[in-house]
Amino acid sequence: MPSSLIRRGVWAIGAAAIVIALVVAALPLIASTRIVRDRIAWELSAWSGFRVAIEGSPRIEVWPNFRAILTDVTLSKWTDGDAPPVVEAERVEVDLSAMAALQGDVVFSTARLVRPTIRVQRRADGLFLPTAPTGGRIARSIDAARGLVNADPAKPDLDKLPADTFGTVEFRDGRMVASVNGKDEEILSSLSGQANWAAMNSNATLSATGIWRGESVTVDAASPRPLVLFAGGMAPLTLSFKAAPATFSFDGTASMSENAYFDGQVKFAAPSLRRVLEWSQAGIAPSAAIGSISISSKVTASAGRVKFENTALALDNNPGMGALDVSLGEAQPVISGTLAFDTLDLRSFLSAFTSLGPASSGEPGQIDTSFADRVNLDLRLSAAHATAGSIQLADVAATAQVKDGLSVFDISDASAFGGNIQTSLRFDRKPEGTQVEIRLLASDVDGGAFGTAAGMTRLVPVGTGTVSVILKGPGRTWDSVFENADGSVSATFGPGALSKFNLPAFLKHTEQGGFFALDDVSDGTLPIDGAEVKATISRGVARLDKAEANSAKYKIWLSGIASYAGRGLALSGGVIQPDQPATQKSGQQGPNQSSFFVGGTWSTPFISPISRGVSGE
Repeated sequence: MPSSLIRRGVWAIGAAAIVIALVVAALPLIASTRIVRDRIAWELSAWSGFRVAIEGSPRIEVWPNFRAILTDVTLSKWTDGDAPPVVEAERVEVDLSAMAALQGDVVFSTARLVRPTIRVQRRADGLFLPTAPTGGRIARSIDAARGLVNADPAKPDLDKLPADTFGTVEFRDGRMVASVNGKDEEILSSLSGQANWAAMNSNATLSATGIWRGESVTVDAASPRPLVLFAGGMAPLTLSFKAAPATFSFDGTASMSENAYFDGQVKFAAPSLRRVLEWSQAGIAPSAAIGSISISSKVTASAGRVKFENTALALDNNPGMGALDVSLGEAQPVISGTLAFDTLDLRSFLSAFTSLGPASSGEPGQIDTSFADRVNLDLRLSAAHATAGSIQLADVAATAQVKDGLSVFDISDASAFGGNIQTSLRFDRKPEGTQVEIRLLASDVDGGAFGTAAGMTRLVPVGTGTVSVILKGPGRTWDSVFENADGSVSATFGPGALSKFNLPAFLKHTEQGGFFALDDVSDGTLPIDGAEVKATISRGVARLDKAEANSAKYKIWLSGIASYAGRGLALSGGVIQPDQPATQKSGQQGPNQSSFFVGGTWSTPFISPISRGVSGE
């Protein structure tokens, strides 16, 4: 190659390098003279639709990216100059196009907001959203898309959507505030993330993290047609929310019009529903010991109504299936539907709308029916197997109803203790206090198993029988309900036995005189032909109207009172020949009757003989 050509090539390369170096060196100068603060503010305003003010002078950086660094930036409404800014940022970094800058234009590709403060307003539906702009390219693009949607809601012409470029908006270490009583109240802190939207007619994604009510949360959203979505049309949408107390996801189609519509798959899971209620500050049964919950369902929502179909529900790892219908048009939400479980913990289920366990303060069994003031509920439940504490049930058919301060839980049919159980639990919240009503009918049950489950192990008839309990009383705790309850108890048993009762030993002790503990004669069982108990309850005190057990040789009777408060006993009784009438009036004794007095408490009863007319030999 001739040396002249080599020299010309070297000079050309050198000249190009000099030109490039001069251009790079001149960029800050060009930027500082042509990309001035007002031009950047105008361009940001043209996009956002807000009045943009930049207090500090822009600083231009060339390496590693050509960008403008702005300080003390505010975005405010054009129509209300006295209102606080919608967005405030200590620093905004804007990536610019170098070629556009050389031509005197401002073209953004990425904007980073450092320590922004976003002011939001609470809407009627409870959501916190920032003020919508009254103009700007984004708003005009949405208006254009809305026209296409209105022209053909089912199939808008997507080819006519605005194609303006947008870019990426990043934010870090921000916060979200709302005005409460004239003061800013922080809703969200440590807000970081980014929104990617290359062009108005392309897909968009949002990813954000923050701290809400002391818990770290992550939100991700994506849509291939976000402009159609913002314009009120139908568009695919995926949304996920993750936090330690709960996770939520939606995958389907949605419309953000005035009559919002959703159709897709929803998943929700929480390791502790109680924690979710406390965290969300719902004010529902805060002391209820509610366990884990997970829901997966096909959901359709429109016009204030949400339908859950093919719903897979798990309460404390007890799986169930069913369908639910939620109506939001009333003053309170209305939830109705049917759920079927293989196994179900009834105590956990009930605690969802009234506390059945001890309160966190240590107060025994405090009743909380606040759920009844916030929602109306009508559920049909079934379970192949269920538990209520230590009680095992099978083939359960039940209903749960909550409306206008009234909570009712009914088991219309269930198998337990070898027989059938029907029960009703009713909470009626009134201005003067909560009224509680309990009804139980146990038919053809094993008395021994029933008594053990009820905590009664002495003198319980072991045999088939029927038990009926009706109680009603006021109170804020379970103890106060039973201490003030009115009602009745009756039981009838056929052939069987009285557990933990040695009659010969009992009669021997009465012959010897002196009081003795019932525990001293609990080392036996007395066969009986039948037993019957009837009691009337008034203000927590049970009065035995009739209590008799018949064996082949003797009849045993009791009368008197037993109180719930203090668990005290004041009973008189007797053992007579079966062909002798029971003389139960004070001061009268039959000729062949051993009479006695029962005192002490339910757990430690003592016997004091009155007469010794029957021998245990």
